[in-house]
Amino acid sequence: MVQHVRAPLDASFAALSDSTRRGVLEQLGRADASITELAEKFHMTLTGMKKHVGVLEQAGLVVTKKVGRVRTCKLGLGGLEEEAAWIERYRQLWDARFDALDKVVEELKRKEKVDGQKKKQ
Repeated sequence: MVQHVRAPLDASFAALSDSTRRGVLEQLGRADASITELAEKFHMTLTGMKKHVGVLEQAGLVVTKKVGRVRTCKLGLGGLEEEAAWIERYRQLWDARFDALDKVVEELKRKEKVDGQKKKQ
């Protein structure tokens, strides 16, 4: 089987598929936070949050730094440019398809109106 989607996109979209991880990204967009702070904010165990942060870190969406016993998390430097570009290509494709569908619907409406006028005569 041929793989068309590259591994980094797979990792990013897999990481973004979980609402907790999306919430962590939103939180880190406001301020850096320790794993302990994130676990408390999301009402989960430290182990559970470590797993979520690990997935985000593997996808390059989060970076962590350990100072003493505290591991601080912040948004990764890569951003989501490649993912946004991938989504944009498909948005443009669907926009073109919807535009074509609109033309078909308008043509059908026009024909229906003409046929309706012919029947009245």
